[in-house]
Amino acid sequence: MSLYPMHSLISSASAILSRKFSVKQIICVVLMEDRPSDYFKPGDIFMCKWLAFIVSSLLLATSGMASDLLREQQIAQEISENLVVGKPITLKAGEQDFLAIHGESASKQIKGAAILLHGRGANPAWSVVVHPLRMGLADHGWETLSLQMPLAPLGAANWAYEALIPDAAPRILAAIEFLKQRKIEKIVIIGHSLGSRMGLEAIAAGVPEEVVAFVAVGTPTDKEDSDTGVFGALKKIKLPVLDIYGSRDLPSVLAGSKARKMAALQAENSGYRQAEVIGADHFFRGMEESLLARIRSWIGGQAARSALVVEESPAADKPVQ
Repeated sequence: MSLYPMHSLISSASAILSRKFSVKQIICVVLMEDRPSDYFKPGDIFMCKWLAFIVSSLLLATSGMASDLLREQQIAQEISENLVVGKPITLKAGEQDFLAIHGESASKQIKGAAILLHGRGANPAWSVVVHPLRMGLADHGWETLSLQMPLAPLGAANWAYEALIPDAAPRILAAIEFLKQRKIEKIVIIGHSLGSRMGLEAIAAGVPEEVVAFVAVGTPTDKEDSDTGVFGALKKIKLPVLDIYGSRDLPSVLAGSKARKMAALQAENSGYRQAEVIGADHFFRGMEESLLARIRSWIGGQAARSALVVEESPAADKPVQ
């Protein structure tokens, strides 16, 4: 998502501020006050929201739209002090350090490694989706590497996170390189929610041959152009993709399911599979074992299939039920 040009933002801000809002009104704007009616007349509330957008855009533009590193550092410290299973490690994407949690497999026979990408505003030890997969896959022959994805400041709007999507690719590549150094030959990437979109766009730009599959869990596609974002990425990806979501998922996930399938069809991706899990919500609450079983079965098949020299026809795959 492209932001408004800097000069347009400044001009809009100047025009609004020329109305001589009070100090309390400006504070309301800067703090993104949810109930501005205490300080504004009804006709001015729209101006409050619009100026809040402008202020946030200016802050992101002047900061280079980088992840909130202080917030990341606080999360890393808390996880390092309290993590019970797995080892916190520091990876480097360009000049930026970021946290990852490495988990070795409990099995002597290693099938490969899974890179986990959490959703918006979460962390690599997140109790929802990420933790069950991190633990469960390690019990069935997979090393895991859960990444801290880029973060916007607390309370940031959706578009602020969309601006951070390009920052995810260097972290994913750093994770792949770490696993390659461990002599892992088969890598799958699993993303949830915003992490799914970040992963899809990174893969569409190109990944090393060690990556054999991608799992997209609860992928939102709200108000996207058909040639950008998730849809644009799926139109380029040839890698096997499991697009899995719940029947009670977010509206932005459910509404885009047909379009995601059509985008993969347009890419002639015979390895694309879509699965709706009846009864599951966006976070698979109470259905963690079902999610783990479906993902584990599918990635196991992809890891085994990637070793074959002779290509199988699409009909040889059984659709995920």
